[in-house]
Amino acid sequence: MKVFPRLAGLVAVLAGVVPMGFMSATAPSDAAWLQWGGPTRDFVVRSAPLADEWLETGPKQAWSRPLGEGHSMILAEGNRLYTMYRPGRATVQDPWAAEEMVIALDEATGRTVWEHRYPARPLDFKYGAGPHATPLIVGDRLFTAGTNNQLFALDKRTGKALWSHDLVKEFGAQETLLRCPVKAGMSASPIAYGDTVIVLAGGAGQGVMAFDQRTGAVVWKSGDLNVAQASPILIDVDGETQLVVFSGLAVSGFDPRDGRLLWSHPHDTRYDMNMGTPIWGPDKLLFVTSAYDNGSRMLHLRRQGGVTRVEERWHTLRMRVQFTSSIRMGDFIVGSSGDFGPMFLTAVDVATGAVLWQDRRFSRANLLLADGKLVVLDEEGMLGLARATRAGLEVLAQSQVLASWSWTTPTLVGSNLYIRDKKTIAKLELPQR
Repeated sequence: MKVFPRLAGLVAVLAGVVPMGFMSATAPSDAAWLQWGGPTRDFVVRSAPLADEWLETGPKQAWSRPLGEGHSMILAEGNRLYTMYRPGRATVQDPWAAEEMVIALDEATGRTVWEHRYPARPLDFKYGAGPHATPLIVGDRLFTAGTNNQLFALDKRTGKALWSHDLVKEFGAQETLLRCPVKAGMSASPIAYGDTVIVLAGGAGQGVMAFDQRTGAVVWKSGDLNVAQASPILIDVDGETQLVVFSGLAVSGFDPRDGRLLWSHPHDTRYDMNMGTPIWGPDKLLFVTSAYDNGSRMLHLRRQGGVTRVEERWHTLRMRVQFTSSIRMGDFIVGSSGDFGPMFLTAVDVATGAVLWQDRRFSRANLLLADGKLVVLDEEGMLGLARATRAGLEVLAQSQVLASWSWTTPTLVGSNLYIRDKKTIAKLELPQR
């Protein structure tokens, strides 16, 4: 079986709405980033008014420090940052420690406040070591999902473990993708609903599992599906809250209260490599995208007669986003499209899927939308600020800010940008207008 270069781009860092119930303490805030994808889990954030340019040397760096490898996004709340990493070892034969770390850092200085370490056996990390998932803050708790499908609830102030589950050992869950030759571990980030935390597990009847946030007790489990790497989101379909799960063979909707399957639509990508976070629009359109042999689909969802009707509006192979973030900007969507060779920033029409333009000035890139502009961080450590329209991309500023490979989507709070690559984590201060 052929393994494609960077195939697993892997494991991306991948994954809606804002949690409810026990989640009231973590309502959307311009001054916090509490989950995968940001306040609304779609990489769109209300920020400070950002200047259209910065110095040639780039935005001011407040601090930078070494950090082990991993692809977790950086959470930000108050004077703390949170992320995950794996320590390395000094030998080529044994490069990875058999443990993962959850770390809290001081936001102003980058210094370590606390670390929680736990055993986590290394897997196939030729394209990048796990952990790959992003933690989740709910009230005073930090929830994390590790490479080996281990779930932890930590006290965010101290790092003390309040409860945990090894989903593989306790429930027979998946530790890796079933059909992928690169066994790099799990990367879907947890999501909160009501007083539960929901994760992708895998196994008969338990593709998705919900746990009580305070006790760790199983609330429900559901779904016979090949778990993929995309993080789930929550959407509202004509007044009904639904959990959208992008699995290896399909995209499906579940009732987040009890796990009941509401609908499913095929999207079978080679090796279960569905890694991009779905995008939900106010027009009840759901966008899903993959690299390799499946491309992108636009689905229209509506409730009729007590059931959800799914209509496929279009399918295209010309937009193939592997694991980086895509952004919907009104009537078009922008993402870094490609699989084996160069990755071009590509815009497609929401209504038809037609390609509007492609731009080659960045390599494969993660995107945020803030102050009407795209914040672009490509895998080679190039940071950019751009304005996108249906007519094309206007690059306003561009600077090299990282020296090593970067597959982690940046985090923006106000005008503070938190970034990481395979070796470092840093805080940048974007100029304001």
